[in-house]
This record gives sequence, structure tokens and C-alpha cells, in this order.
Amino acid sequence: MNLTIENILLVGSLLLLISIFAGKTTYKFGVPTLVLFLGIGMLAGEDGIGGISFDDPQIAQLIGIISLNFILFSGGLDTDWKAVKPIMKEGLALSTLGVLLTAITLGIFVYYITDFTIYESLLLGSIVSSTDAAAVFSILRSKNLALKTNLRPTLEMESGSNDPMAYVLTIAFLGLVVNQDQGLASMIPLFLKQMIIGGIAGFGFGKLSKIVINRIKLDFEGLYPVLVIALMFITFSATDFVGGNGFLAIYICAVYLGNQYLIHKKTILKMYDGLAWLMQIVLFLTLGLLVFPTQMIPVIGIGLVISLFLMFVARPVSVFISLIFFKMKLRRRFYISWVGLRGAVPIVFATYPLLAGIEKANMIFNIVFFISLTSILIQGTTLSIVAKWLHVGLPEKVKPKSPTDEFLSEHPKTEMREIGIANSNAIVGKKIVQLQFPKNAIIAMIKRDEKYITPNGATIIEADDVLIVLSDSKKGIQRVYDTLNIGQFEIQ
Repeated sequence: MNLTIENILLVGSLLLLISIFAGKTTYKFGVPTLVLFLGIGMLAGEDGIGGISFDDPQIAQLIGIISLNFILFSGGLDTDWKAVKPIMKEGLALSTLGVLLTAITLGIFVYYITDFTIYESLLLGSIVSSTDAAAVFSILRSKNLALKTNLRPTLEMESGSNDPMAYVLTIAFLGLVVNQDQGLASMIPLFLKQMIIGGIAGFGFGKLSKIVINRIKLDFEGLYPVLVIALMFITFSATDFVGGNGFLAIYICAVYLGNQYLIHKKTILKMYDGLAWLMQIVLFLTLGLLVFPTQMIPVIGIGLVISLFLMFVARPVSVFISLIFFKMKLRRRFYISWVGLRGAVPIVFATYPLLAGIEKANMIFNIVFFISLTSILIQGTTLSIVAKWLHVGLPEKVKPKSPTDEFLSEHPKTEMREIGIANSNAIVGKKIVQLQFPKNAIIAMIKRDEKYITPNGATIIEADDVLIVLSDSKKGIQRVYDTLNIGQFEIQ
């Protein structure tokens, strides 16, 4: 069946519906939903029972880039800077040196066991050198896996920030495959340009986006998430246009925004969480449609050898060398090595050789697809088990809750105060988003002129307002009084 304008919405919506319901069922049996999405795409493809003809790497790449924008941005918004800051150096080491070492180690291995040239081998190593943000975010968060001593933020930061390095290596080695007369030294300027411009642009667009979101006055709350989507794509495309790394820019921009006070922040976060899931499903379905299972059969043997080498040699070697200068228990290093999930990102990067038309592009694509599939199946299904074996997981009863979780679960010890705002108070005339309100407290309602209103970040505090404030503790209430410039509150 050929996809047409008339049937694409019907086919797409049916595949989406099947993926959602099947994902809910199979998750109970420990099967990662991402594998299911890939499987449904393969079954619906030309070699499967659906018979859908889809063989356009360019469209697949476009869908992949758009999806990765949402996935990385959503992951960045959910990243807690306070949790990431203590492990910043470890995360950067893994996302740069770790990726480079993985690409080189695997590339040399591929060179010796296949008929690939050294540059083709390093290209394959580069494509699968980064852990996949979609896979890591999805599996860690859907399993609600609690890990000891900053392991989880380390893994999430690595997966969210290492795609730019893999992208640069992929583009660089692809250029060397196409233009054999160039040397390895030509990669250095490209790497520096991509990373420096990407980092600066990400931070700059983050600050600019905060100003735009908080100062613009939109008539409808639902338009604020749309505004953020526009800012996200502007960040990516503008950075890419000037030669920077767009993936790095949107991740840094999102991390910055996620740790700032924004108008309608909860609405934005909820929408992005849903969109990230949608994009993961669309991305994996698309890539499943793109692959031809019959073409994968000849590469199963070599693909399995390369995949196992990546899991048990290349990834651990890169992790241990990258973290050699950091104090970290051996079992933590082993667990980080095991959470080297490969997913959609390598498959998206594998479309670049296809579009470049290099000789072994199809074989590279099929091997990369097989590596991603086996990685999610083997590593993705055993994260909880390995965490228990290595004693790096927290028992269910001591899993930490965030202050927001406390409020949403209507914790019985939540503190509530009614706080009156005098005419002389300096916060009169300010928006709530400008108050730098404590994160463990919320303004649930405002009593104004004998009426109760539900506030949001854009609500302006007026004289004689009575704020009904909730916090998780008396100390939290004390911080609220300090923020509102009101006299000391006696903690009892």
C-alpha cells in the first residue's frame, strides 16, 4: 500500500492508536515500549503484514530531526539544575570524551572484522557512539527507577548532551568517506565551531526566550506552549544556520528555561511531556517503516557481534577512561556502562550516509538498526535487575518525592497560610513570576475584593490582596514570608 494524502492520516492515526494500547499491555511484561513502536512500524512496512511502501530516507531524517527537537527540549525542561550541578564534570566527560572513545574503539573493531575502510568503520562507530536521549528518558522515567548518589541525573545529562558530539563525529567521518583526500585534522575546526557556537547560542536563546515568555501578554493560556515551540525551532534552526550545533543549543536552552520562573510553566511542561511521547512514537514508527527486515537477515551475525562488543567492551572502556579522574565507586561505573542505550538517534544519523549515497550506506543502516534494537531489548529490559545486582537502586519505600509530588498527592502535613499584602509592600504591582517564589510553595488562590481568583505566573499582585499559600513545611512558609518582604514568621 502506498501512502497518499488521502490515507496517511487514517494509517498514521491507526498505527498511533495501536502503539498506545499495545504499549500499555506489553509494558506489564517488561518489554520496553520503544521496541514495540519499532516492531509495529516494521510489521506495517512493505515486508510486513501492512504492506506500506515507505522508502524515503530524506523524509525519515526530517521527521527524526523534528522529533529529536521535542525529545531533547522536553528532557532539558525536566532537568533539575541543582541535581545536575554536582555531576556536571562527570556528565561532560561522558558526553564528549566518552563518545569519542566509543566511536574510535568500536570503529577499530569494525575495521578488523569487516571489509569496511577505516573511515567507513569510524563512521559506523560515530553513528552509534552516543546514548539515546529518547530511550534513556523514556525507560528511566516510565520505570520510575530511583538510583543512588546522583546516578540518574548523570545518566540523563549524558544522554541529553552527547548527541551533539556524535552528530559532529558522524558528519566529520562522512565527509572523510566522501572526500578521501581530507585528513583527520579537518575535524578539529568543525568540532570547535559546532560546540562553541552551539553552547553560546543555547544559553543566549535561553535568556532571550525567558524574556519573551514572561513579558509578552497573550490572551489565551494555550498559546504559551505554542510560543515555546516557536522559540525552540528558532533556537535550533538559527544555531544550525550560523554553523553551530542545533541539538546542543536546544538542550542548553531548555535546561536554562526549566530552572527559571516562567508564566504558565506547568502548562508548558505538561504539554511538552505529551509531545515528547508523541514524537517518540512517531519517530520509532517511521524508522520501523523505513527498515526492510529481509535486508537485515544477512547482517544479523555481524550485527550481533558488533552490538555485543559495543555493550561489553567499547562502552565500558569509554566510561572507565572518561571517569578515571573522578571519585566514584566501581559499581556505579559499571551501571553507567550498562545504561548505554542506543535507540532512535543512531538510526536517524544512519540516514545521512544513505542521503550521501556512499557505497556501504545500506549495510551501515541495517547494522545500526540491529544494534539499536538489540540494545533496547537487552539493556533496556534489564536496567532494574542490574541496578539491584550492583546495589545502586533505592528501595521502593525510600524513593524520594519532589515538593510538587507532595502537593499533588495532598500530603497531610502540607502547611497553609493566608498572607495579607499591605499597600507599602514592594511586591505590589509585580507579576507572580517576578517574585522568585520558593519552589516548595505555591500560591493556591488570591482573595481580592471578597472574591477568590486562581492565579498564574502573569497575575499581578495588588494592594490588600490576601494570598492563600501552601508549602510542604513551616520552614517553607518562612521562606515565603522572606520572599514577600513580610516580617519574620515564628516557626513553631
